[in-house]
Amino acid sequence: MKNKPVSYRSNLRMTRHLWGEPSAFAALSLRDLTRRFTLSVVRGDLQLLNGRWYITHSGLLGLAIRKRCRGIETHLDRNSCDPTAGRWVFRARVYKSNDSKGFSGYGDADPTNVSSAVRGAEMRVAETRAVNRALRKAYGIGICSVEELGSLSGSSVPSKNCERSFSPSSSNGTSNGNGHPRLKDKLCLLIRQHNLDPTLVKAYAAHFCGTETLRGASRELVESFITQLEKDAVEDRGRLVCKLNSFSHPVEVTT
Repeated sequence: MKNKPVSYRSNLRMTRHLWGEPSAFAALSLRDLTRRFTLSVVRGDLQLLNGRWYITHSGLLGLAIRKRCRGIETHLDRNSCDPTAGRWVFRARVYKSNDSKGFSGYGDADPTNVSSAVRGAEMRVAETRAVNRALRKAYGIGICSVEELGSLSGSSVPSKNCERSFSPSSSNGTSNGNGHPRLKDKLCLLIRQHNLDPTLVKAYAAHFCGTETLRGASRELVESFITQLEKDAVEDRGRLVCKLNSFSHPVEVTT
């Protein structure tokens, strides 16, 4: 079965759902990205941060598959690495065809330029960044990838939907007025990084914690949920999205 063609209209509709009405410039950029590269907001290929589009690692890999990329190889640049400081540098090369000479890209990561959500995984982040840069060169992607951004501290302002879903009055474990706002921020960051639906994440969180709402969940349970959500998103985002979608139509249970 062939995948349903990606349309600008469906991308625009999902953009409005996730981030609100885009600017005229962002809408025009989305139209161009849709037509030129068949990128999908629904699949998580693109993210809108501060009015600008960024492509994701999964979006680049999907494009490479559609373009029949022949191979990707990565090498650790040991001379530029400093394991003691947690600094890693990779070089990636993308081969578009059997006779391609390859397109190269470098990626680096250390504790100062990665999000706290992936702290300790700098080596993997560096490799991902290298692959992303090589893929962008190979296929003429002018916009930066999300994973190439630094800590996202300046650009990861939680979306309106995220703020509404995880407001202080609605989530005991994320921001309960007891001096613990960081859980909410980390959860919103994960939602933004992996392009997740905040309403579905909230429903999944309540189910995970075994409470009717997050208001009744302890801080420890919410911390465990965030750890699990991050693990699921990194290992298999597609499977996580399917799990979240199962909470879109809750079934009423009679007792």
